[in-house]
Amino acid sequence: MPKIYLLILAFLLTGLLAGIASAEEASSLDLQRYDTTVKKVPANDSAKLPAKVPIEAFPVRPYFFPYVNPFEATVMEVPSIYSAKHPAEVPTEVFRIHPFPDRKTPDVFWYDKGLICSLVYQKHEAPLVFVIAGTGARYNSPKMVNLQKTLYQAGFNVISISSPTIANFIINASSSMVPGNLYEDAKDLYRVMEMAYEQVQSEIKVTEFYLTGYSLGGIQAAYVSMLDEEKKRLDFRKVLLINPPESLYNSVSKLEKLLGDNIPGGEENFDDWYKQLIDSLADIYEEMGYFDLTGDFIYKAYKRHPPREDFLAALVGLSFTLSSADMVFASDVMRGGGYITPKNVIMNNSTSLRPYEMVATRTSFTDYFHEYFYPYFRQQEPGLTEQTLIDRLTLKNIENYLRSARKIGLLHNEDDIIMLPGEVNYLYSVFGNRARIYPTGGHCGNMDHPDVVRYIVNFFNRKEG
Repeated sequence: MPKIYLLILAFLLTGLLAGIASAEEASSLDLQRYDTTVKKVPANDSAKLPAKVPIEAFPVRPYFFPYVNPFEATVMEVPSIYSAKHPAEVPTEVFRIHPFPDRKTPDVFWYDKGLICSLVYQKHEAPLVFVIAGTGARYNSPKMVNLQKTLYQAGFNVISISSPTIANFIINASSSMVPGNLYEDAKDLYRVMEMAYEQVQSEIKVTEFYLTGYSLGGIQAAYVSMLDEEKKRLDFRKVLLINPPESLYNSVSKLEKLLGDNIPGGEENFDDWYKQLIDSLADIYEEMGYFDLTGDFIYKAYKRHPPREDFLAALVGLSFTLSSADMVFASDVMRGGGYITPKNVIMNNSTSLRPYEMVATRTSFTDYFHEYFYPYFRQQEPGLTEQTLIDRLTLKNIENYLRSARKIGLLHNEDDIIMLPGEVNYLYSVFGNRARIYPTGGHCGNMDHPDVVRYIVNFFNRKEG
């Protein structure tokens, strides 16, 4: 990945502009800004709810969240006073599985030796929760680690699985090597779950199986659960969807526009935008006399130079663009090239990937869908139209199952930046009293908030949903 992209992504992933406040700093902030309420759908039959549920219809309870702006909520860490308390370390075993042991891995991926998963384990008999990561996230990404700690602290075993969109999954565990088809991804994930459990079952005592996932992993969890109804090999007792998209195509289309739409002058001015970022960091260094990426420094920098919303939106768009580029490159190489790389080109550990990386970062997800993804699945199913495929990649496509499967719950935010107008309201109407919708939090930004953590734990302990 080009260094300029990596630098910006490093700021994003290490908490650039993060609100890591001490309790003293947080208490000095204007609490009126945080005075919001959480909505829970009434306990009436969800089938009778209208598709558009008026916000006033929901009973409320106190909920205090520090970021009202959904882009701030998405990008920035929750101040420590509003974060759940986790153990510093939990007993973890990292292991590899090989769903397709006879598959030849191209030399350019010489370092990849199997799909990496992790087990967080209890010493006593306990349920096992499978967790599916969001777009571009690995089994050990920050959100995954926080979920592992949350669930471990509550007494569960946890197996964490990387997103089917990352190269490690595409190379080792994707049957088609063309990620994004929810039905196919569900089959791949189910196979991984079975193999992962088989590998560690001698080390843990499992009473029953649960399932969750966030973002893309959330909608994938719904399809995995539906597949399990047929297979009955894991027999999930509880399934929680965290901030899932309603329509995969709608959400990724919205995400990929954030970069170009929020850089002044469009993506053609990316270099100038990046230079302004570096200049602003230089100003901060001159003003503060030092520079590092610790939480304390970042929070102080944020207090002095609050970011504009368009800048935060561009960071979200950039993160998605980089994840998408890695996915497209890995898929193309694994299938012999012809889209990003030349057909049957030979690459090894000394091949410069920069030309291909530049093409990949200029390839939008909608380009991938229309030029690569759809033609592949049309070849498997002649007569398939683009609109039919788009409609399949939704929660609405399995609405009847979601209404009837009382074991499935929904955790979401009204201001989630990946949702189109009306989509969260539609999900209200499907899940009924199994939905917990928070008014703020952006896209997965409040997953470590104490109220949200408590809901997750209570859901799996059958006290919610």
